[in-house]
Amino acid sequence: MRKKGLLIVISGPSGTGKSTVCKALIKKDKFWISVSATTRSPRKGEVDGVNYYFLTEEDFKNKIKNNNFLEYAKVYGNYYGTPRSQVLKAIKEGNDVVLEIDIQGALMVKETYPEGVFIFILPPSMEELKKRIISRGSETPESFMTRFSSAYKEINYVSKYNYVVINDTVDNAVRNIESIIAAEKCRVDRVKDEILDPKEGITYEQLDDKSIYCRSIKKSGQ
Repeated sequence: MRKKGLLIVISGPSGTGKSTVCKALIKKDKFWISVSATTRSPRKGEVDGVNYYFLTEEDFKNKIKNNNFLEYAKVYGNYYGTPRSQVLKAIKEGNDVVLEIDIQGALMVKETYPEGVFIFILPPSMEELKKRIISRGSETPESFMTRFSSAYKEINYVSKYNYVVINDTVDNAVRNIESIIAAEKCRVDRVKDEILDPKEGITYEQLDDKSIYCRSIKKSGQ
């Protein structure tokens, strides 16, 4: 019955494992994946147009001026952004879109597209978060302290989201996100236009003295 797709925004502090969770989620279920743009240099194995659109800072700023991004943010010295037209077109066509973006970007999306589903990923503990950041092997002592300190501040943004998922294990986190998506697809405010079709014959029957009602729909021709 639902014609329009869901926009599912997943974010959280650095080191929570959100990228790993998103990859596992996408591997299990069919989603339209948005490819973000960035000004940072490609990491080993990353491919332009697959992992990111790698842009110069000048090109990125020109796209900002032209309102080409659904959201963008400068994180740790680099710009990141989500192409606007691609995402909105996919949703309109009925595709569920997953965005894995930073917290700044997620809050920007919420302002322009509040009907999205906003999910915040947290580690089981700050000690575990520390271990995960260190295990990357790509952080200097200075960059580690920057990321770990930022994580403490970023956790305070959890109240801005619709849901929180603890990433104790990837499988558990994915199952919880799948449950959230399933529930969102059943929300009355998302499907009421398809269910409450004025062309259909709608009646209500009282079930008991507590005024609980059941709707019966008589379709045309039946």
